[in-house]
Amino acid sequence: MRLGMIGLGRMGGSMAERLILGGHELVVYDVNVQSIEYMRSQGATGTASIKELVDNLTSPKIIWIMLPQGKPTDEVIDELIPYLDSGDILIDGGNANYKDTQIRSEKLAAYDINLIDVGISGGVWGLSDGYSLMVGGHKEIFSYIEPILKTLAPNPTLGYMYAGHSGAGHFVKMVHNGVEYGLMQAYAEGFELLRSKDEFGFNLSEIANTWRYGSVVRSWLLDLVSRALHDDPNLGNLSSYVEDSGEGRWTVQESVDLGVPIPAITAALQQRFRSRQEQPFSGRLLAALRYQFGGHAVHEVDKNDG
Repeated sequence: MRLGMIGLGRMGGSMAERLILGGHELVVYDVNVQSIEYMRSQGATGTASIKELVDNLTSPKIIWIMLPQGKPTDEVIDELIPYLDSGDILIDGGNANYKDTQIRSEKLAAYDINLIDVGISGGVWGLSDGYSLMVGGHKEIFSYIEPILKTLAPNPTLGYMYAGHSGAGHFVKMVHNGVEYGLMQAYAEGFELLRSKDEFGFNLSEIANTWRYGSVVRSWLLDLVSRALHDDPNLGNLSSYVEDSGEGRWTVQESVDLGVPIPAITAALQQRFRSRQEQPFSGRLLAALRYQFGGHAVHEVDKNDG
């Protein structure tokens, strides 16, 4: 199929490459000229503007948007609308809030433009291994673009699904990321406990590699744990600061709205917040309280430090 791709970052660029390798015709645009030039070298048609990208497509036009959620996505959609025709298809593969997706879908429907939302997992390995794709929107449009999905998925029969009407794909991906937070936190805590047991002098990399085979906790994330510990057993080159993409927050908020308890995911999200704090006030207050009621020793900050 012939389609446009707007946004050639780590995910968008790799997806475009996989589509080209799968025999699709790609017309691409990005604010980074070097990204466009690289995709030209891979066989894509590079363009200098969004209008030029649209002009290089045939109806019904298919345009895949891979941009940060929020304002960047809205701005590009607004710029696209005047150039699109009835029946054209926009695909949003960014990590959008499903509620924003539903608002965008209603807006585009007024122009008879179809919006498909695709939650995507696979990271930097997607180019070689394929992506997990969770798709929302009209079922008939899903069927129309299915050849694209089959190419991006790990294989033509596995790894992609129609999740439901508009917003469903992004909702499933949101929960996916919440589960991911919990899994990552559990691995991190377990290996920290193992590392702390000096009596046995554990080889953490060997443990991770052993668990990868036959264990009930084996997973691709554990494969990555094994790789990381093999490369740097003490992870001495890394800070413990952990960002979040926003989807964990949305997952926890949704659990509050629906009254569905998700304590492990919530705790994992809170731990990410904690990782960004130096000398958190709550910890200092706990130390002060122990001193106030029990006279327990406290560790004072070195005033000359820094």
